[in-house]
Amino acid sequence: MEKKFKKVYLLAALLLIISFFLPSLSFANSNSYEVSSPVLNIRSEPSDNASLVGQFTQGDKVNAFNEQHGWVQTYYGGEPVWIAKHHLIATDNTDQEQSAVETETLEADSETTSEDAADANGEVTVSADSIYVRSGPDTSDTIISYAYQGDSFDVHSTSGDWLEISLGDGETGWIASWLTADGNGNEEETTENTAPSVEAAQTQTGSSGSLSGYNIVIDPGHGGSDPGAIGLNNVYEKDVVTSTADYVVQHLEEAGANVIMTRSSDYFVSLAERVQISNSNNTDAFISLHYDSFSAVPVSGVTTYYNSDSDTDLANSLNSTLSSTVSLPSRGTQQAGYKVLEETNAPSVLIELGYITNPNDITVVQTSDYQSSAARAITNGLINYLNN
Repeated sequence: MEKKFKKVYLLAALLLIISFFLPSLSFANSNSYEVSSPVLNIRSEPSDNASLVGQFTQGDKVNAFNEQHGWVQTYYGGEPVWIAKHHLIATDNTDQEQSAVETETLEADSETTSEDAADANGEVTVSADSIYVRSGPDTSDTIISYAYQGDSFDVHSTSGDWLEISLGDGETGWIASWLTADGNGNEEETTENTAPSVEAAQTQTGSSGSLSGYNIVIDPGHGGSDPGAIGLNNVYEKDVVTSTADYVVQHLEEAGANVIMTRSSDYFVSLAERVQISNSNNTDAFISLHYDSFSAVPVSGVTTYYNSDSDTDLANSLNSTLSSTVSLPSRGTQQAGYKVLEETNAPSVLIELGYITNPNDITVVQTSDYQSSAARAITNGLINYLNN
């Protein structure tokens, strides 16, 4: 009898040890991800109808050890749970190592290309009225100086569509290449017989003009008590619009525009107030930013709405640059009777930049790359419209 009890105790102990280490054993063969959505619901089963047991937030790291029909299984509070895979970005070590190798190769190629470009096109001239000189190759980098139309600089290196220029005394800064021309006064060109890269396409859609002296009203839709559309995983339209508007403002100011916002953070503004803000300024263009929703999941893409015939040129210009720049498909321009378009005196459009009810769209539109690309397209569309 004593031996029998010892066997039972040993078996119980063994089961306890296995259960304790099971998550670790599962994670040994797991895939690593990072949450890309502001909020990601955690459910008990791989279904939108399953009970909600918690939430992850953007940037959280998770390890997934099982996958079913677009859902992945991980652990939360020591219990197995399920989360939607389209809100995750893979961060596996293997992928990271491969990415690092590819990045190093691209950087090496970029350095070679930059040196060749500097030899052949060693000087650029500012073509816009005025531009910022920044500490790095992004509109979020610190402004360290200014440059004005006709100023010429030696190119030190390039990064995407940004140029590192020599400022003298060994100092360098970064300027936007789409606001410059080469030493002969010509805009940079890509080879006619090859498809341009995303950066090249963005540069090509721009104009050598600027938005200096123009008043642009940016209207981030919804806000505060008005969340707008509610997308997959309870993503609020107002939140995605707010972050997108920040990129739009950065790019417009980079091009010299005076930007007026109907709201600058998450608070409620009535439609009448939005119209009044635009009409009380000497507005050259009014752009309302939104993200769409629809009951049919496959619906996807970007739509530019206008109200009257006087708005069609602006709508067509923005639709053209958006369709050639952002990764989501264009749904073209459409006429609509939105209050902010009907009652605004200035040329106006309302842009739906993607469907937050579409699994692919919502994953794309929440990325900084997409929002920055959309901002670039809007800026280039305005440059083309206002300088023609």
